[in-house]
Amino acid sequence: MKLFWKYTYSIVVIPLLWATLRLLGLVNPKIRRGILGRRGLFASLTQQMKKLPQGKRVWFHSSSMGEFEQAKPIILALKQRHPDVRVIASFFSPSGYEHSKKYPFADVITYLPFDTKAGARQFIDAIHPDAAVMVRYDVWPNHIWELEQRHIPILIANATMRRQSKRRIPLVRNFHHHVYNALTDILTVSREDADVFATFTLNKPTMQAIGDTRYDQVVIRSTEARKRRIISESIVGDKQVIVAGSTWPEDESVILTATAKLLDEVPNLLVILVPHEPTVEHLEDLEQDLARKTTHIRFSGLNEYQGERVIVVDSIGILLILYAYADIAYIGGSFRQGIHNVLEAAVFGIPVVFGPRHRNSQEPLQLVERGGGFVVSDTDDLYRTFKNLLEDETARSTAGKRAAQFVQSNVGATEKFLKHLEPYLTEKK
Repeated sequence: MKLFWKYTYSIVVIPLLWATLRLLGLVNPKIRRGILGRRGLFASLTQQMKKLPQGKRVWFHSSSMGEFEQAKPIILALKQRHPDVRVIASFFSPSGYEHSKKYPFADVITYLPFDTKAGARQFIDAIHPDAAVMVRYDVWPNHIWELEQRHIPILIANATMRRQSKRRIPLVRNFHHHVYNALTDILTVSREDADVFATFTLNKPTMQAIGDTRYDQVVIRSTEARKRRIISESIVGDKQVIVAGSTWPEDESVILTATAKLLDEVPNLLVILVPHEPTVEHLEDLEQDLARKTTHIRFSGLNEYQGERVIVVDSIGILLILYAYADIAYIGGSFRQGIHNVLEAAVFGIPVVFGPRHRNSQEPLQLVERGGGFVVSDTDDLYRTFKNLLEDETARSTAGKRAAQFVQSNVGATEKFLKHLEPYLTEKK
């Protein structure tokens, strides 16, 4: 059956997928960038590998930026313990590749070629890894089978799978059985995830729930963020600060109405609004709405700050640093398609507030259960929650401590992962 799936995947699925991507690339700039970015991939990769010093090689593959963030604590710890290990980092998406090209702890950074049998063979020939680490979801069958054929260990970091996953549909499940059974270690985020992987009746991989390296990474990043000051103390020093991070229009309509009342009632309240997509058009729409409610200023214009009540952030990549200024955080996406990262706020020991659409992630409800998170259903609910937390310092402090404890209690997955990876780097081939 495995041979059937290999041929079907390579002869039917991959050509259809490639044709679909080419068509979508005509209208989708991101897909087009991914196609064009792979031109000359092997020539560039060959040159990079020629310059690589001797040493064991570990290949880390991530779909995009979010997954690579989960790989970073592993890579950092690996480099600290084994400076001679060479790290090759690959990406499927252009956003992941483009934003990570300057990452200092990877020796080689490249696109992953499309998952043809020939492409997988050529890629593995070029990088010649001693071990391969796939992060979370992105497992490409031809690359996996090529590694298996060469007896190269393959580990999944932060492996996760829901019971309702389409990969568990009977016919598709049999295909994925032959993919996952080629792995050596499936290291899951939780026991529940491990139980779901077990339904694929795998007999080869070691399977263990070790936790999520995102907790390790957010602690590392928060330590660095605390050292950076990007807003003058004269602006925030005597203020109570609400930071609303990664917001969409659906979040903003709720936040602006709720905070407009609060700004009248709490004289020293400052709201920092961080849109998920700070495009020119979106910022202009947001500022038109704000102009009817309160005074505001853009982050880029803070040198001219004159007591405005709302700061609209028109930069990207600074949200984690801004949470360090917050007394309360609101996490965006939770009145739209699904919540963004709650850990980035929780690590700073502040209450974390979010809307009803949060079931795309396990952490929000876990945070609520620990007493560090608060779910709101509408504008009035958000207003009441903010007001209670602003007025009750004891409640705010207690919730913040519980949020921080929640993060700290889940730190440690990196160390557990390395216990699985390191033995493969000491084995002689």
